[in-house]
Amino acid sequence: SMPTALSIGRAWGANAPVIIIDDANGPLLADSTRCVGCLRCELACTEFNDGRAQPALARIKVQRNLNFGPQGLFAGAPMQGAWGNGQFIQDVCRQCPHPVPCSTACPHDAIKADPQTGARFVDVSACTGCRLCQRACPWNMIGFDEESQKATKCFLCQGQPKCVEACPSGALHYVPWRDLSRDAAPRNA
Repeated sequence: SMPTALSIGRAWGANAPVIIIDDANGPLLADSTRCVGCLRCELACTEFNDGRAQPALARIKVQRNLNFGPQGLFAGAPMQGAWGNGQFIQDVCRQCPHPVPCSTACPHDAIKADPQTGARFVDVSACTGCRLCQRACPWNMIGFDEESQKATKCFLCQGQPKCVEACPSGALHYVPWRDLSRDAAPRNA
């Protein structure tokens, strides 16, 4: 398949504007060794952002690294050992540096940077629900609200992430900017 930059260039043409989004003030940092799997972070996220307790919409995703047999059912993050290690893994938006994959893929310029925090957010008035941003995120961190037909993503709760506040074990931290986009292998091409 054709590299994404080439396909975008062909779709938009040679004179397409280059949109550079400044780095966010910081990303969320997850320490899976401290996570107890209470899922309070997911509840706090959706209650603050969506006004309802619906963990499926959470911008942070907690999974258990389990495997039910070497050839059998798999549930969770990439395996560590044939049976998994049982560890809870928190997936968070990496607030990617330029070029921001989800923003670059959006044909309606609906993913922008918050002027205060620099966090990337979905402008719901511009989002048409095409899901191109969802397919473009290398870590599958763009959500989609079936009720509103709009994309959702972590925008760091205006600099005070509610998931960090809700975490009882100190497994989440909002840290000054560092590039987390290269810390883990992408989950989709």
